Amino acid sequence: MFLSIDAGNSNVVFGFFDDQLKEWIKILRIDTKKSFNLLALEKTLGLFFLENEMSSHEVHQIGFSTVVPELERTIFQLCQNFFDQDPYVINGRSYQKLSIHTQNPYEIGSDLMANMAAAYQKYQQACIIVDFGTALTFSTLDKSGIVISVNIVPGIKTALHSLFSNTAKLPKVKMEMPPSVLGKNTVESIQTGIFYGYSGLVKGVLQAIKEETKTEYKVIATGGMSTLLTHLKDSFNLIDEKLTLEGIKLITTLNTGVK
Repeated sequence: MFLSIDAGNSNVVFGFFDDQLKEWIKILRIDTKKSFNLLALEKTLGLFFLENEMSSHEVHQIGFSTVVPELERTIFQLCQNFFDQDPYVINGRSYQKLSIHTQNPYEIGSDLMANMAAAYQKYQQACIIVDFGTALTFSTLDKSGIVISVNIVPGIKTALHSLFSNTAKLPKVKMEMPPSVLGKNTVESIQTGIFYGYSGLVKGVLQAIKEETKTEYKVIATGGMSTLLTHLKDSFNLIDEKLTLEGIKLITTLNTGVK
């Protein structure tokens, strides 16, 4: 099995790819906001492997992407202790063998580069990848695989957290679409404002990119929140929640030569 690790601000995602089945067979998501240390990670992974009748020895290669520098040492140690191997850590030097190109390899997050690498390998055309994570990002590639833009705004969960953390009387609400755009109570009012507001934001940014570049794109949604905005589905050609994991695998195998 190949293991992709995507360590972000909100979650660390472990994706296990079966080489024989040619598919992602298991996904483990761990909240980085809670207690996050080496011992806890090893315990969580151990239980996960036990419950799924898996062995750490089945993992032959690990690719690791993180946008949180303080997580790197812990994850690296986890791979050494639990899997008895070093992960390949994606960095600004990792993109030279890709079909996509950027002038700012050390400025763009490795998760976004993984998204774009996977999308372009699959579709070989101009793409916009909308990643619904801690930040909401729009990564744009032209038909030649050149990175022409990255747009970043606070993510939905980030906006909700900021709202109830910085106001005295507004409550924390569930991350779910309200039944109507018309908020009938405080909870629905917050949900309608956030979810329909972000829907308009997504449509507006996509339209602005298309109009300025005069280009039609394959628009791909990904990230943990990508399935929540159900009424946005017509804005995307597809939703691919495993796109980042696939990009991490692609970048790792290109740089290590191991498949």
